[in-house]
Amino acid sequence: MMSLNNLREKFKSRELLFGAWISYAHPSITENFAEHAFDFTVIDMEHSTISLEQAQRIIAASQSQGVPCLPRPVSHSNDWIKPLLESGADGIVAPMVNSKLEASSLVENIKYPPIGKRSFGVNRAQSYGSKFNEYISQWNKRSVFMAQIESKQAVENLTEILESSEIDAVMIGPYDLSGSYGQPGNLSHELVLNAEKTVIEVCKQFNVSCGTQLSDFSEINLNVALEKGYSFIIASSDLFVLNNWAANAESLMRKYRK
Repeated sequence: MMSLNNLREKFKSRELLFGAWISYAHPSITENFAEHAFDFTVIDMEHSTISLEQAQRIIAASQSQGVPCLPRPVSHSNDWIKPLLESGADGIVAPMVNSKLEASSLVENIKYPPIGKRSFGVNRAQSYGSKFNEYISQWNKRSVFMAQIESKQAVENLTEILESSEIDAVMIGPYDLSGSYGQPGNLSHELVLNAEKTVIEVCKQFNVSCGTQLSDFSEINLNVALEKGYSFIIASSDLFVLNNWAANAESLMRKYRK
């Protein structure tokens, strides 16, 4: 049960896209985001307590508004990827892709034969069987594989990693990247900035969409990101939005309390 929105085609053409990041399990949050012009949603299962069952509800909520949904599983294991795809996800955001071998293994888990080795089953993805043939025939053409580049090793191996034509987009993980260069959280350090620049340039060479997440989604920060050469942006997250609102409310309350 994929979205009718061909997200992969948009990534392939390096169209400017905006995504919403989901860290909380209630599907109403995703549905709210999906009603407001986002091109796709990402479920962060790596750094949250969202379960596979909850992820299916989130996927359905996003797709109910015509917005494709890409879960980020805890690991590269097919124990996570297979049930997420069977739940109807439009693709996968894979964390910590560090080598060509890891990228190839992920393609095997995501794509059906002859490209990959995903097994054939019936669940929500195939509309419980009613659209089985349609889903199977379209999946390899329309499913999205987004690889996260989050380490020095990944930066050094990026050319080899992108030799896989099945990678549709690359997302830089800035905090993990800074940590791998011995500068955790120091995103403005020269080593981190040079690594970021390298990833953006290599992605351009391979005509692969490259994006990042802005914890503070403002016009100033957006313009800086676009000037660097990013072609898609994750616009903050439900967690950041709620936390920022609470911090602003706290500041206002303290101002008026005696």
